[in-house]
Amino acid sequence: MKYRLFIWIMWPSFLVSILAEGLLFSIVHPAELLFFGHHPNISDEGIYTIGFFVIWIFCSFSSALTAYILPGINADAKNSDKSLI
Repeated sequence: MKYRLFIWIMWPSFLVSILAEGLLFSIVHPAELLFFGHHPNISDEGIYTIGFFVIWIFCSFSSALTAYILPGINADAKNSDKSLI
């Protein structure tokens, strides 16, 4: 059940982060980004990669919070074990 929950959290967040990065970097070019008034000395591909993982982390936190507050995940697992008896 642990691995299934992990996949339930990571897979949707991965898909949404792909869409979010595509939307973000279709509006903002990495050459236009400034961090504390300076342009980072990273290639455009590096900025795309870092941006993807940052967006994926935020999306996975959102999915994890949803799974945490969703009622009945543990109750369903316990009830399915009892139904086998």
